[in-house]
Amino acid sequence: MRPSIALATQRAAVRAAAGRHRTTNPRIFGSVLHGTDNDGSDLDLLVGAQPGATLFDLSALQIELEDLLGVPVDVRTPGDLPVHVRAAVLAEAQAV
Repeated sequence: MRPSIALATQRAAVRAAAGRHRTTNPRIFGSVLHGTDNDGSDLDLLVGAQPGATLFDLSALQIELEDLLGVPVDVRTPGDLPVHVRAAVLAEAQAV
């Protein structure tokens, strides 16, 4: 299944999952945002980390979303993005 189709039916659940895992402001970027995703693409998700959030929170969010959506999910914070693309990704990322 294309990640964009999975996301379209589960937006509220994705936002709720982000809150359960000490993250905020879930946003999409990459192929789903650009409409170029296909079967086998992943969902690129950018989140803000709340104070006290750990890598375990981000991993748990990724696992929950992969189970929910049935597609691979890549969860990143702005600090995880390579410096050379960070500004562009932050400028174009769209809220879930």
